[in-house]
Amino acid sequence: MPHKLPDPTQPAEWLRTARSDLALAQAGRPTADVLYEQLCFHAQQAAEKAVKAVLVARQVDFPKTHVIGELLKLVEREGVTIAGRVWEASDLTPYAGRARYPGSEEDIEEAEHRWAVELAEEVVKWAAGVVARSGEDRDRGPDDEA
Repeated sequence: MPHKLPDPTQPAEWLRTARSDLALAQAGRPTADVLYEQLCFHAQQAAEKAVKAVLVARQVDFPKTHVIGELLKLVEREGVTIAGRVWEASDLTPYAGRARYPGSEEDIEEAEHRWAVELAEEVVKWAAGVVARSGEDRDRGPDDEA
């Protein structure tokens, strides 16, 4: 039986995958074999995909990039307020490559992992709110009051 492919034109699909990455990052280390670097990679991916969900909701084309700051600038150009610590998410960008190869950086400690997860949680929550409001904006007709 063929599976239905997720639709990348739907912001809900981007949020779904962002939440999956966030859940993996939040899961922590069930054993010492799990590296904090890889958990931080999932935190970065959660934030990146959440920001991309906002861009999809606003129907903004975006480049294939892992640079969260670049993506946030596109969001800001659309007139979306970047709330709270969301701009800090650009600090998660290095995790997109850091976990891929051994020896590229110092080992990540638990405190850094906690920080990355907390930041990713904020970005996903913010993005979900923006996406929800974007849907409301599309549902509102030109004669409806804001």
